[in-house]
Amino acid sequence: MNDLKNRVVIITGASSGIGKATAIAASAHGAKLVLAARNTELLNNVAAECLKSTSEVIVVTADVSIEEDCKRIIHSTIETYGRIDVLINNAGISMRAVFEQTDLKVLKRIMDVNYWGTVYCTKYALPWLLKTKGSVTGVSSIAGYKGLPGRTGYTASKFAMVGFLEALRIENLHKGLHVLVACPGFTSSNIRNTALAADGTQQGESPRDESKMMTAEKVAQIMLKAIVKRKRTMTLTWEGKLTVTLNKFFPSVVDRMVFRHMAKEPDSPFNT
Repeated sequence: MNDLKNRVVIITGASSGIGKATAIAASAHGAKLVLAARNTELLNNVAAECLKSTSEVIVVTADVSIEEDCKRIIHSTIETYGRIDVLINNAGISMRAVFEQTDLKVLKRIMDVNYWGTVYCTKYALPWLLKTKGSVTGVSSIAGYKGLPGRTGYTASKFAMVGFLEALRIENLHKGLHVLVACPGFTSSNIRNTALAADGTQQGESPRDESKMMTAEKVAQIMLKAIVKRKRTMTLTWEGKLTVTLNKFFPSVVDRMVFRHMAKEPDSPFNT
């Protein structure tokens, strides 16, 4: 992890959850940080926490669904540090509603943040990352490998992210670019609290027992190690690993397993 010392690390969605935990963990290892998210107050709080370990942190208020905001994140990074070593595309939102009842604006919003946010940031960071033979990470999900009922838009965005990153890796196979697809599984964070309902409003509370999930801090430590070791993929939790493995050989069986699992959520739309 000492390999992070003095490395310039950009983290989107850094105001809470996995992004916040990753920022604090990276600062403890001496990284130079760029923290981006929409909420300036929360970002400043995270930056203050990071400054206990490192003296070099900048904050960029940005919505990754807006191309110009993503361009500004990269511009601010280069203006301050003159290089980029690691880009962690972490910003993301989820949803919880059956497709039949979901307003299409919900799927568009999720795709704009989860997929296009990754594309925009990576596009403008790529020339600099190629110079340093740096790393691009996309914080995806088990939903990037197996469709989750009630999360059609979220699943679509994560499948798109995984495909984009895999193609990017192959395109730059001989240029020294490292690409990590990180799939944390169900993690204790605020993503389910802010998940969009069928009409686009925020869900407001998690339908799951967050206390039984892997912590964001644990995910952050494992992800940073995967970046330092330049791993291709990172899949966490036994449920996640089992789902991905079984789906390769018994997809129909996993379909039924996933349905039953999601139907156990409180107020699940699949409880009939």
